[in-house]
Amino acid sequence: MELLNNIWNALTTPNETFSSILFAPITFIETTLLMLLFLSILNIQSSTKSKVLYVLIISIISIITNYFLSNPFNLIINYISMIVFIHVLFKTDAFKTIIAFIIPIIIFALVSMFVMNPYLAIFNISFSDSSTIPIYRLLYLFIQYLIVIIIYLFFRKRNLSIKIFDEIDIKHKKIIYANLFFGIFTLFIEAIITVYYIDTLPLIITFLSFLSMLAYFAISIYSLTRVMKLASTTQKLQNAEEYNKTLTILHDNVRGFKHDFDNIVTTIGGYVKTNDMEGLKKYYVQLEDDCQKVNSLYALNPKLINNPGVYSLLTTKYHEAEEQGIKMNMTLLLDLSKLNMKIYEFTRILGILLDNAIDASKECDEKLINIIFRDDEKHHRQLIIIENTYKDKDVDTEKIFNKGFSGKENHTGLGLWEVRKILGKSKNLSLYTTKNEKYFSQQIEIYY
Repeated sequence: MELLNNIWNALTTPNETFSSILFAPITFIETTLLMLLFLSILNIQSSTKSKVLYVLIISIISIITNYFLSNPFNLIINYISMIVFIHVLFKTDAFKTIIAFIIPIIIFALVSMFVMNPYLAIFNISFSDSSTIPIYRLLYLFIQYLIVIIIYLFFRKRNLSIKIFDEIDIKHKKIIYANLFFGIFTLFIEAIITVYYIDTLPLIITFLSFLSMLAYFAISIYSLTRVMKLASTTQKLQNAEEYNKTLTILHDNVRGFKHDFDNIVTTIGGYVKTNDMEGLKKYYVQLEDDCQKVNSLYALNPKLINNPGVYSLLTTKYHEAEEQGIKMNMTLLLDLSKLNMKIYEFTRILGILLDNAIDASKECDEKLINIIFRDDEKHHRQLIIIENTYKDKDVDTEKIFNKGFSGKENHTGLGLWEVRKILGKSKNLSLYTTKNEKYFSQQIEIYY
């Protein structure tokens, strides 16, 4: 009986020692919940090893900083650690890392705003009592974590996730950053009010404050979602315009072939009747060039180039090359929806290499660019090969990647230097530069 009384007294009276002991298991639980929220909401794929490592590392760092550092320095270290290890363990880009860090914190803050004041009113206790008396502390955490778990299960069961953040341009990222900054700043102010005035604030004021914050984030997310969908629709319309332009050119070429078909057959027959095989070979090469042009135009199809960003880039560069009298041949044997690298970095590299290929080939008598996309399953890699005719046979394939190096006037020489920077940050990406008497070649290798 005395033991039970001692336990009850320890639970119902302010007890810093017991609170310190509780901190470790609470940290592991809270870190796990935060992780599950951002993995589910942002649809981040991860291994069990990554999840376990994240919970262990972040929890241990939080426990150590709690004992050896005071506020706010321990929080600063904890938040920086979370951002770093989300990026490292879950392979997210900078933007998605920030979103993964912020969204769970916002959810916890909103839940805390919703629960705290009613909880204090029901049990008729002060904010200090809820933090220092173990039984009240445990019950409050149980309610808070239960609500967070319900939110997590809601997202998971309904398979809800914010996939719109996967492909977003810089302009809209800035809008989201600004929105989140002001949202977090507002939450910070609300947290200060909660800590210092929670005991005196009427329940209705707390409830209205919670509703206003909830409405703010709900409307913000809805508005941003609509903006993202509008941007996506605009991109699709631009692609449709490019495709219509391609179809018009393709239609004209097919009509030309149909119109000239009899003449083509008659001409071939003339070479055959006179047994002029050399003449037939020359004529066939010329005919093959026109056929190849039609094949390349056919390849400019959004169903084949099944990534809107890559499709828009390729069609733009194709028509740019055509305006300068450059023949661009394309072979597509790769599913671009399964490209094993960030599409933003891929289009940057591809755009720079195509610009260089156009600049080099336009100076040649034979203006030609060949682009090949293919999957090398045997070596577990995706290949993108860009080869073009070029005039400067003495070009140094190493120096061209140096900052500021350029063989052209009024060129910054930063394109390939930027490419090398991207290559340096990636573990599964390589670029091989070669040349021969006819072609200068760049081969991108993406390993999986």
